[in-house]
Amino acid sequence: MSLDAFTDSVDKAVSSFFEPIATWLGEVVFYAVPVGGTDLPLIVAWLVVAGLVFTGWFGFVQIRKFRLAFDVVRGKYDEKGSAGEVNHFQALTAAVSGTVGLGNIAGVAVAVSIGGPGATFWMILCGLLGMATKFVEVTLGVKYREVHADGTVSGGPMHYLPKGLADRFGNNGKTLGKVLAVLASFMILFFGLFGGNLFQVNQSYAQLVSVAGGEDGAIGSSTGALFFGILIAALVGIVLLGGIRSIANVTSRLVPAMAGIYIAACLIVILVNVTAVPDAVATIVDGAFDPEGVAGGVLGALIIGFKRAAFSNEAGLGSAPIAHSAVKTKHPASEGLVALLEPFIDTVIICTMTALTIVIANPASWAEARAGESIGGVTITSDAFETVLPWFPYVLTVAVMLFAVSTVLTWGYYCLKAWTHLFGRSRASELTFKVLYTLFAVAGSLLTLQTLIDMADAVLFMLAVINIIGLYLLAPVVKRELNSFQEYVRARKAGGSNGADEDPEPVKTTV
Repeated sequence: MSLDAFTDSVDKAVSSFFEPIATWLGEVVFYAVPVGGTDLPLIVAWLVVAGLVFTGWFGFVQIRKFRLAFDVVRGKYDEKGSAGEVNHFQALTAAVSGTVGLGNIAGVAVAVSIGGPGATFWMILCGLLGMATKFVEVTLGVKYREVHADGTVSGGPMHYLPKGLADRFGNNGKTLGKVLAVLASFMILFFGLFGGNLFQVNQSYAQLVSVAGGEDGAIGSSTGALFFGILIAALVGIVLLGGIRSIANVTSRLVPAMAGIYIAACLIVILVNVTAVPDAVATIVDGAFDPEGVAGGVLGALIIGFKRAAFSNEAGLGSAPIAHSAVKTKHPASEGLVALLEPFIDTVIICTMTALTIVIANPASWAEARAGESIGGVTITSDAFETVLPWFPYVLTVAVMLFAVSTVLTWGYYCLKAWTHLFGRSRASELTFKVLYTLFAVAGSLLTLQTLIDMADAVLFMLAVINIIGLYLLAPVVKRELNSFQEYVRARKAGGSNGADEDPEPVKTTV
């Protein structure tokens, strides 16, 4: 049996077994109710409402403390001797690398095709609301993290749910928190293996094949797929062995590089068509409140925009606090403020740049998609860039590869923390996981396992239900931590040090 025949048989066997489960789980988690002529997924409403509540609860923290967040990222309020493994900048890039990916390239194109240009406006609004949710969950992640004897750190919902609920509600809260922590660990692990690893490798390989002659090209064969999978697995395995320090060292270079390449390409298209920018912005705003050809009208555009943003920046899902928890700080809210920049970068900047590029370029494939044709999101985005940059598919391939590798690395770290919470932190346990994770990367270039990926999406958003309930219950803790950090900032300023330690460590953006 050839390798292609074997992988096809595996795909079919897995799909036939798990498809009924995946279908049922998807219907439950993404259950939608008809509203104004369109369907509203309740999980999206759950995430958006959380953003609204926390925005109000913390007095528009994402706006009032935006400048302070940048000051923290650049090390202005670093404290010598703080526990942790990475600096604020590295923690941010590690977390951003887990959210910025194919959804920013392909998902946005689908959103503006289904919801029209106006979906962009609502996507931006949802991203702004998600900043407040991200602030809350990351503050809790640092507050209740576990610093091990060797200096490494573990954090995330599997830690702040049991510890935080025990602090507030005693033994009953502790028992509930332990159950929720096990569920959270399982959900993170399952999504990471299939959505954060296998899917990313699979899609990056598909894009590489598309620009290298297709299935008849040099790497279109099963041998080429296997070689690609082994190459990615080796890279991921080497970096993963180094822990969060190694991952942060890579992502602190990779994330700015990939974002820079992509945004530069967007700006080229926009500048070449600069006279069309005012009309494009007007189209987006008009489409948000008076859309044409969108199911559900204004509400339809709103739901599509909110859905894309919620699925893109992962605010409220509990994943990002795992990376942010490793930061060097004595004030949990300092990293919470840093984390609110994450949805801003992911959704407000990168997703919006993609949408604006498509609206300005107005490629034929976008018009066909809006008319009901089945066209892939990556194709629409690529065609938009190709109107100005004929060679852009090659640049897009580089961007997709960078996005994919950084996402696989970050989710490897997330999964490792979930794995060790379930199975212990012994060297044997950690090595077992790292071998398993690298094998999944190899499989990613050979298998699609779309049914399991669909299940992984549903499982991850199940975590949002558990996580946000915990965030509501622990919000008073976050309020105290924010007040504590603000007092520290005022004291530093009053001391005349302009935010610098008397004997500061040099600020680094790499380990």
